[in-house]
Amino acid sequence: MTLRVGRIPFLVCAPFFHDFIGRESEFRDIEFVDGPPSAHCAGLKDGSIHLSPASSITFAQKPGAFVLSPDLCTSCSFEVRSVKLFSKLQINSLDGKRIRMTAQSKTSVTLLRILLEERFGVKPVYVDGAYEDGDDACLLIGDQALEENERHRFSYDYDLGTLWQEWQRAPFVFGAWIISKTALDAEHLESLHRYLEATKISIEKFRNNPSRALDKWLAKYPVNLPRSVVENYYSALDYRFTEERKNSLSKFFELSKKLGLVGSAPVLEFLHP
Repeated sequence: MTLRVGRIPFLVCAPFFHDFIGRESEFRDIEFVDGPPSAHCAGLKDGSIHLSPASSITFAQKPGAFVLSPDLCTSCSFEVRSVKLFSKLQINSLDGKRIRMTAQSKTSVTLLRILLEERFGVKPVYVDGAYEDGDDACLLIGDQALEENERHRFSYDYDLGTLWQEWQRAPFVFGAWIISKTALDAEHLESLHRYLEATKISIEKFRNNPSRALDKWLAKYPVNLPRSVVENYYSALDYRFTEERKNSLSKFFELSKKLGLVGSAPVLEFLHP
């Protein structure tokens, strides 16, 4: 049986996936499905994919349906650089103002609401869709945020990873490797463990030779950024799912429940070796 893996074609996920490009024949039991975090959130919930480094909020949106990789996540050492609020006004002046929210990641949308309402005590008007000149701010993620960093069109920009860590004294977990329990049956389990071990090797190869890994990645998923900016981006990222990060994710779920953004704050459940 084929194991369907949600692949996110953003720079942040290059360490997870670069080593599989051109080696598909070695992984005939794996099917990659490309899409943004929001698409993989939906795919995990409707059963069309088995696992993905998806938005971490997905785990709380369908309690009991998933387990997490105990080793892998998408986090940051302080700033994340690719999840940002770009604003015409200072953040504490956004009460009642219009903010365009990305449709690509429910985790980033939820995190921004928590930060604005719980940390800064402001309640803006949240608007879906593409940014318009009449808007006061916009939330961008992934390569779009990295590209906006280079344009300098806004008076203020706020890194959501930094805002969380300043407040909670812990790094934020933007993405977790979320695994549907349907992948834990006898038909998929061997492929699942083999795939996750290969993913760890992919990360290690990226660390050892990021330039070579990026050559392969950017040939498939090009971006409109200077190569120096791309390579420097990874100095801010960390893919280890440490105990500190697991506690931070649980705190995020608790605050999400407090604001009524999820129905419950689930206990983290992990894939067994």
